[in-house]
Amino acid sequence: MSDSIYAALNQIFRDVLDNDEINLSPDTTAADVRGWDSLAHINLILAIEQHFKVRFATTEIGGLSNVDELVSLIQAQV
Repeated sequence: MSDSIYAALNQIFRDVLDNDEINLSPDTTAADVRGWDSLAHINLILAIEQHFKVRFATTEIGGLSNVDELVSLIQAQV
């Protein structure tokens, strides 16, 4: 299931950040992706919640350090 989550996340990141060259890996952080700032982070989370039909707590979102942790949050709710 994580492969399909990564595929969906790649597309969401590409759409929200308007960058077709994004290729996420488990270790990807905001520092690795051009345009992934605090405002983009909010937009990404909203798009992810809508796509996967999940809701994240503020504490969960604030504690994320890489894409793998985001995938784990999604897997826990789907």
